[in-house]
Amino acid sequence: MNIPFVDLRAQYHSIKENIDTAIQDVIEKTAFIGGHYVKEFEKKFAELYGVKHVISCANGTDSLYIIMKMLGIGKGDEVITVANSWISSAETIGQTGAKPVFVDVDPDYFSIDDSKIEAVVTPQTKAIVLVHLQGQACDLDKIEALCKKHSISLIEDCAQSHFSEFNGRRVGTVGIAGSFSFYPGKNLGAYGDAGCIITNDDEMASRFRMYANHGALIKHKHEIEGINSRMDGLQASILTAKLPFILQWTEQRIENAKRYDRYLDGISEIQRPKVRPNSRHTYHLYVIKAQKRDALMEFLKQHGIETAIHYPTALPNLKAYAYLGNPPGNFPVATALQDQILSLPMYPELTEDQIKYTAETIKAFYKA
Repeated sequence: MNIPFVDLRAQYHSIKENIDTAIQDVIEKTAFIGGHYVKEFEKKFAELYGVKHVISCANGTDSLYIIMKMLGIGKGDEVITVANSWISSAETIGQTGAKPVFVDVDPDYFSIDDSKIEAVVTPQTKAIVLVHLQGQACDLDKIEALCKKHSISLIEDCAQSHFSEFNGRRVGTVGIAGSFSFYPGKNLGAYGDAGCIITNDDEMASRFRMYANHGALIKHKHEIEGINSRMDGLQASILTAKLPFILQWTEQRIENAKRYDRYLDGISEIQRPKVRPNSRHTYHLYVIKAQKRDALMEFLKQHGIETAIHYPTALPNLKAYAYLGNPPGNFPVATALQDQILSLPMYPELTEDQIKYTAETIKAFYKA
């Protein structure tokens, strides 16, 4: 049996007519930049997600950068984020001129350890880029209260957590803005790069849109210097075609996670994903902590099962952040997880037989 890590071909064939029609419509109308299809996606995503404003942009990385720039974050400021994430969560902080300040990872949930945030808050702290990693929402109640206490902006990185919830609130709706990536492998994915910002703040929505469009809300009327960060019509039409299925796909991910939990139960050498109380995990990734991780990964590969590591090096341990002078000992959990975490195949189209085979192969590795 061959099991890909993500099977985008299977998803395409499940809604082939919808996707083909969406792409053909854009080509027929030559609506490649801006226009109807982008506006339609923004409107429908806003309605489905329950927010006032959706500002589409070129990718999730841009969305974080745009939010911080329009909050006035820059040189001399500090922005807190988690030690284990994709580099976009941190590099966008540096690109504004601000200093990224890392916080270690919670050993149970693999997201930011909220008990350690307040210790790194200084007078220079302007924001927290809160990463809802793997589909798991952070404790938004605690972190929102901390941000209010210290007058810090809360920016939510929801690239891996579309439609995840904490205490009945969807991620991205609690802070000043939420950042989304629609990279092809995401729960809601385009066929290229794409992203968006969500917010309920009218003024900030206007500023985000202006900055992403060369500093202009109306063509040729540039009020500020901005950047060029646009979602193209093809990606917008594809995302719109997928929107009617995203909630169903999310339920299928959750069900597949439950199947993994059942079939992996009793394997003492691994730790299955824990779900934070009062939260809804949407399982962009199903990440286990495994003994002899690298050997297990190779064994699974030999048996036709593709896996991945998210992420092999904690952000403070990257060469890119050596200038901060953070020794690995400052982030013991994130550093330990580098050699322990393994992401198993996870997507809505994954079958119970595939999950069972993956679990049996893991059992066979440890028995051997």
